[in-house]
This record gives sequence, C-alpha cells and structure tokens, in this order.
Amino acid sequence: HLSGTGVSDYGDILLMPTDSLIFNNGADGKKGYRAYFSHKNEVASPGYYKVHLDSTNIDVELTVTARAGMHKYQYPSPENQIVILDLDHRDYVLEASWTEISSTEFQGKRFSKAWAEKQMLFYYIKTSHPFELRSQNEIGRNIDAFVLNNPNNEPVYISIGISAVDEAGAKRNLETEIGNKSFDQIKTEAEDTWEKQLEKIVVESENDNYKTNFYTSLYHTMIAPNLYQDVDGRYRGMDLKIHQTTDFDYYTVFSLWDTYRAAHPLYTIIEQERTNDFINTFLAKYDEGGIMPIWDLSANYTGCMIGYHAVPVIAD
Repeated sequence: HLSGTGVSDYGDILLMPTDSLIFNNGADGKKGYRAYFSHKNEVASPGYYKVHLDSTNIDVELTVTARAGMHKYQYPSPENQIVILDLDHRDYVLEASWTEISSTEFQGKRFSKAWAEKQMLFYYIKTSHPFELRSQNEIGRNIDAFVLNNPNNEPVYISIGISAVDEAGAKRNLETEIGNKSFDQIKTEAEDTWEKQLEKIVVESENDNYKTNFYTSLYHTMIAPNLYQDVDGRYRGMDLKIHQTTDFDYYTVFSLWDTYRAAHPLYTIIEQERTNDFINTFLAKYDEGGIMPIWDLSANYTGCMIGYHAVPVIAD
C-alpha cells in the first residue's frame, strides 16, 4: 500500500473473509461485506497483522515476503466460509480478469488508472482448501467470491503472489518465496528481516516511549521505495515494456521532492547497498522513459511535484 499520499493507487487485490454472499462493500450505506472491529482486538508489528472481525467472528492474521503474502482465517464454524475478491474497490479499473486453474488456484490481472495512468498488476492466489467460484450477476463489475470446502473448520491459508510483469511471474514469486513454508515460518522470517533492518541504528534508553517513537519513525523510512522486480530479475520499465537485470534491484515509488532532504541522506549512511540500487534504478528509468524519476509510481511518471531531485541524491 502507499503511505501518506492521499491517492488511491495500490491496495489492488482485496480479499475479504465473510459469511454471506454479498458483493457490495457497504461504502454506500447499504448492507455490505465490510466488518467492524475494535482496536482492543488488533495486533500490529513489522511484517505481521492480526484482528478479530466483530461482525462475523472471524479471526484474521496476515504476514508477508518481499513479493508475496499469506492470509490466515479462522472461521467460527465450517458453514458459509466465503472469501470476496473485489477488484473494483479502489481506483478506476481499465482491465481485470481472473482464471480458475484448479480447485485451489486462480490467477488474473488488474490494470488501473489513478495517479498512475496505467498501472499493470498480475496476481496468483492459492488456497489451503478447495473452493467453488460464485460470480455475481451484475455485468461490468469485477467482484467475485469463492466458497471454501472446510468441513473440519481448520484454519484457512491463502497465499498471494504479485508481479508487474505477468501471471507466470506472480506464481514464480509465490513459489520461490513461500513454497511449502508455514504461516509461522513466513512470519518469523518477516520479523527477522525487520529486526535486521531496524537494528542498523541502536538506541539505548530507560524510557520505552523514546525507543518506541524512534523505531516507529525508522520503520516509516523503510516502507518505500518499493521493490518492483520479480525473483528472476524481470520488471516493467517506464516505457511499460518488460526489462530484465540481475545487476541490481529495481525500485519504484520515489517521492523525491519529499525524501531528498533527509530520508536519502539517511539511506546514504545506513543503506549504502540499496542506495546504489536506487541510483541504478534512476539511470534505468532515464534510459526507459527519458528522464530520471521525479515522482514515479508503477512504471508511470505521475507528473507530480517540482524539481529534479534525483540529481542531489546522486550527488550526495
């Protein structure tokens, strides 16, 4: 997801566990699949999220890898175990599709327009239990549902791989980074990754509030730019064509008018290897699109903000 921009790009593949076949999200005030929750029943930490949905009594846990994620749902009973797939819920959809591969797999794409004129995203989803697809009757809406077959009411695991290149890339990303790993294994690896990141600066204090504030702020500096490259090195460049390199990691979401002053000077100190990747990404974007990024997003120049702040980043 984008953080702090106030625009609707990203958050493309919405999955919602629920107990009824309702395709409306409820934002119009009518009955929807949305669910209420209390912050008292919520846990959030780097690489992990957990919440109890009061409306349906479903427990949800989420964790991640670099290019994939895993959901864990615990339904209150084996009856009416439904997951909504809503591709319409955010920005304007240019093109969307899904294809059922097997009773536990499907894949598709979502191309959208908002800040990015043409954001191209592909996905591959795998479920721990077989499902039956249930489509709605309204034409022209990209909302579907699948009903799970889980008679013993076991925890449901749903893995999602994404790619800007193609569906095969999304599947490869998932199989490489998740494969047969358990939810707890992925969670532990995500936590270890974040621990390695956050311990780059060690703050010692008897005041836990000081440390909480500091490490929360340090975490915020590390949620962008975003890795924008498949495990095999392929990526979608600023010309919207597919390129490939294994020489460096290719990134997107450079809010450079914000970040050249303080964030990138910090990266110069604690992210020296990534800073080289950032600069190589700038130069690749120049080759692909004619300018270095000013505020790029998903292989698109947004035309937002002033200046040419990739230059002082390179100079620094």
